[in-house]
Amino acid sequence: MKKEVPSKVSIFVSVDLQVINTYFNVHDPAPLYKRQLSHQFEQYILKSAATVKRYSVVFYKLKCSKDIDRQYAEPLMYAIRRHFAEQKKIKEDEFYRYKRKSFSLLAVSFLVLIFCHGIIPLLITPTSAFESILLTSVDVFSWVIFWRPLDKLIFEWNPHLKEISLMDKLSAAEMMIVSTSKEAAKKTKPVLFAISQTG
Repeated sequence: MKKEVPSKVSIFVSVDLQVINTYFNVHDPAPLYKRQLSHQFEQYILKSAATVKRYSVVFYKLKCSKDIDRQYAEPLMYAIRRHFAEQKKIKEDEFYRYKRKSFSLLAVSFLVLIFCHGIIPLLITPTSAFESILLTSVDVFSWVIFWRPLDKLIFEWNPHLKEISLMDKLSAAEMMIVSTSKEAAKKTKPVLFAISQTG
């Protein structure tokens, strides 16, 4: 089997004093690195990461047009990583509740199945005119009840794991600073070339 080559996904974020406040909840008075991300900025990151797969490597590429803007790069990245680490915890809690609920429903359905196929036939007299109709109805009823938890466990397991994996990648992605100023571009031209080659 051919091993899948990891793909590289870049998420570009401009670090600029004029726009950096729009990345956060305007009602949050906390320091920059502890602020809540705005809904629009979160959706931008999620859409940028829409192509992330199991073996993908994610990078945040922060574009700084001025040297003074670099001081905001680390606090911004801390806020982003902290946000998605919290989202990962939420997704893990949802996955735990999903498993607990699904297995509980499966156990109840199994007990109903045993009751329908083990006890009800003993209560019906063989001479009953409705024996065949009743047993067929019990078969249909018991298997319909048993089907739903099996369907949830088989087909709805993977989306939870994909969401947890995505939140994990976004909370642990590496940061690269890409300067767009002319002076910095002359000083760091080899570095910028290396960055462009990696993703």
